Amino acid sequence: MAYQLSLRYPQKRAFVTGAASGLGWALCQKLAHEGWQIGLADLNAQKLEEARQMVLRQGGQAWAFPLDVSDREAYAKVAADFLQKAGGIDLLFNNAGVGDGGKVGEYSLDNWEWMIGINQMGVIYGCHFFVPTMQAQQSGHIINTASAAAIASAPGMASYNVTKAAVVSLSETLHTELQDFNVKVSCVMPWFFKTNIIQYARGGEDIRRMGQKAMEESPYTAEEVAEIVLQKAGAQKFYVVVTKEAKSMWWMKRFFPQRFFRIVKRMYDQQQAEVAQLSVQAAQATLVEK
Repeated sequence: MAYQLSLRYPQKRAFVTGAASGLGWALCQKLAHEGWQIGLADLNAQKLEEARQMVLRQGGQAWAFPLDVSDREAYAKVAADFLQKAGGIDLLFNNAGVGDGGKVGEYSLDNWEWMIGINQMGVIYGCHFFVPTMQAQQSGHIINTASAAAIASAPGMASYNVTKAAVVSLSETLHTELQDFNVKVSCVMPWFFKTNIIQYARGGEDIRRMGQKAMEESPYTAEEVAEIVLQKAGAQKFYVVVTKEAKSMWWMKRFFPQRFFRIVKRMYDQQQAEVAQLSVQAAQATLVEK
């Protein structure tokens, strides 16, 4: 299909972080079908090269940039390199992120700083380095990947919730700041979908098992989420609340806040029971292996 974004930005220049897997990969694949020039950024150099080759096969143009988005100096160099190669930027997908969890007071401060560096500062750096060019062009669109976690504020996930809520707030701020420059902003808030976001989780095996279980049970794929994101961004929607679960949370919290918090507590109690059960099953499996 011809996305509205392709018609609106005929030079078709996009920069995507977290491009080597999950939603980032799916976005790049769909843009490549329409002949976009894509700067792909990811920490995993091997997977990044696979993504670059995929974009070329699908009909796009690609530059691969190995990048830790929490590294300010490295990001500055990559952004300058991309802008020089592409001659500007039309779409910025601040998509790189990690998933993790842990209770406040138990989740280490080192882990907090790690999470903030990637999920929050990585988005801030992307905006900082690319927004001036978009303002000078008087055109462009920023698509920030937040999460329904910014809405749900689920217990046991404070660090993730906080960083994703920060992305929502930053996006809302930019939405107004950039209106006079004809620069659009979209904030994506999906529920669980099939991806590898907890691959680098540091919060412990219980968190990893619960996250993996939630994603495996989700009926949504990265490709489906990417399709929705591109369609909604093309329609210049600001809030892109993806999946019916996320939309339910969104409306419940706005109109029935007390009921919302009761539901969150009930879900948390259920989750704790499932964590305990998964831990027992894992221990039993270990004994069998021995």
